[in-house]
Amino acid sequence: MQQQPTAVQQRSRARARAFVAIDDRLRGLVQATAVRSTAPLHDPVQPEIANAAALEPTMPQTGGAGVLHLVDRDAVASHAPGSAASWAARYRHRVLVTDLAVISLAATAGSMVAAGRSMPLLQVWQVTGLVLLWMVTLQVFRTRSPRRMAVGADEYKRTVGATAATAGIMAAASLLFLSTGMGPAARSHLLLTFPLGLVGLMLGRWAWRTWLQHLRARGVALSDVVVVGQPLDVAYVIRQIARRSAVAYRVIGVVLDGTDGAGRGDSSVAPAGSSARPDTGIGSAGLPEFHGTAHVPEVVQQLGADAVIVAGPLRDGNRAIRALGWALEPSRTELILVSSLVNVAGPRITMRPMEGLPLMHVEQPRFEGGRHVLKRGLDIVVSALALLVMLPLFAVLAVLITRDSDGGVFFSQIRTGRRGRPFRMYKFRTMVATAEQDRAALVAQNEAAGPLFKLRHDPRITRVGAVLRKHSLDELPQFWNVLRGDMSLVGPRPPLPEEVATYEGDTGRRLYIKPGLTGLWQINGRSNLDWEESVRLDLYYVENWSVTGDLMIMWRTFKVMVNPEGAY
Repeated sequence: MQQQPTAVQQRSRARARAFVAIDDRLRGLVQATAVRSTAPLHDPVQPEIANAAALEPTMPQTGGAGVLHLVDRDAVASHAPGSAASWAARYRHRVLVTDLAVISLAATAGSMVAAGRSMPLLQVWQVTGLVLLWMVTLQVFRTRSPRRMAVGADEYKRTVGATAATAGIMAAASLLFLSTGMGPAARSHLLLTFPLGLVGLMLGRWAWRTWLQHLRARGVALSDVVVVGQPLDVAYVIRQIARRSAVAYRVIGVVLDGTDGAGRGDSSVAPAGSSARPDTGIGSAGLPEFHGTAHVPEVVQQLGADAVIVAGPLRDGNRAIRALGWALEPSRTELILVSSLVNVAGPRITMRPMEGLPLMHVEQPRFEGGRHVLKRGLDIVVSALALLVMLPLFAVLAVLITRDSDGGVFFSQIRTGRRGRPFRMYKFRTMVATAEQDRAALVAQNEAAGPLFKLRHDPRITRVGAVLRKHSLDELPQFWNVLRGDMSLVGPRPPLPEEVATYEGDTGRRLYIKPGLTGLWQINGRSNLDWEESVRLDLYYVENWSVTGDLMIMWRTFKVMVNPEGAY
């Protein structure tokens, strides 16, 4: 018996048939209008879709001949739908079932400790009520919201908040109904059930998130999106999505704001030998490219997109965004706006709607106060414990370093700390003893941008040093700098004095807080980052850091040490 195709297969086939129909119709249009070109119809570098009846065609001049780019069928086939809606529903269902199992086990364990091996009927009802209350509180706190699940730390924060709220309700209930004998059970729940349940909830969500990220890294369970905007904005969004494997989106098409290749809004054709738009890298992404925001709904329908991302300001401003939202209503397509406040994190933004005037309040960053005291306390505790626990590892690494090459175990260098104060930073030596003297002969081979100096294959690095650098083990002595107060566990990259001397504009804001043993630069590519991206990440951290964010960065740093990226 022939197996029936699945919904995903049917959707994929329908999409392929739609593109074939468009392609055939356009081929007929080309023949009817006698457009001549020596270029192939399918351009593997920059495939574009042009529908003369509905979409504005792209007709750049190539040696005096017009070229109408059509859909690349191979490119379209590579963007098979990931059934994002069904994946999201299944993911939420699995997390819900896991939450229910964890809470039930934790509540049962707490009641059995309070009552002994057997549980009276009253406590059975208490356990049932506690499980229902906890599950409802998790729902009220929107811990399983599609907008928050598997992205960022907000899901974990809300889970902690829901658990704390449930514990508070339980404590209040035990005081109100003290005569019913709830006291021992309530104490057992507060001391055992809630801590055990919270750990289980966190581990369960982390496990499902890790599983989902592995799927997304293979191109599964992604939301297919169309990016709309000006060429530079669109190119930036595409790069950011491609750079982060944990991102839930897959770009399947581009709509440039305007009707010509430059997105200027006129229908003029660039003269021969000129560039219709700056080299943004969009073409090298191999994505179908359209022009004109008025045709976004049609593009969404043709490509089967789940969402539309507006990458930046549009030519017609807010009116265009409002019209786009209305046009997408019939298809229930999600509309996502990239905020112009690129360096402002969510906790600093508060919405206060007024009559017809939504106001966005942005809290000023603070570089002193209670949060910084808490950060310093965390630095002292973690660095002291790390130095104590890692002493045996330090001894082993010291032996390996001295046996591998001549020179000392440690390498020290003057770096610039908070408010420009210099300090001596310590690392395990990973280069030959004459590395500083040999640098002058290698300056011409520098592969880094800006004031940085980096060589992917630096001849000064020793054999043991290469391993230490790959897994960031050479940075471990900086725990001593953290304990002394020169550095923090998380912060901007510690710069060299000569690097600070070249700072221009707002780059000096990196020195408003202490440099870090790790940071956003460490978990986002390290040496693979260019100078501008490294500065942007540091400035973002300086103004938007939080203790919860620091814990997330430290956890991701451990993962990067196990699976290195950009470390050389």
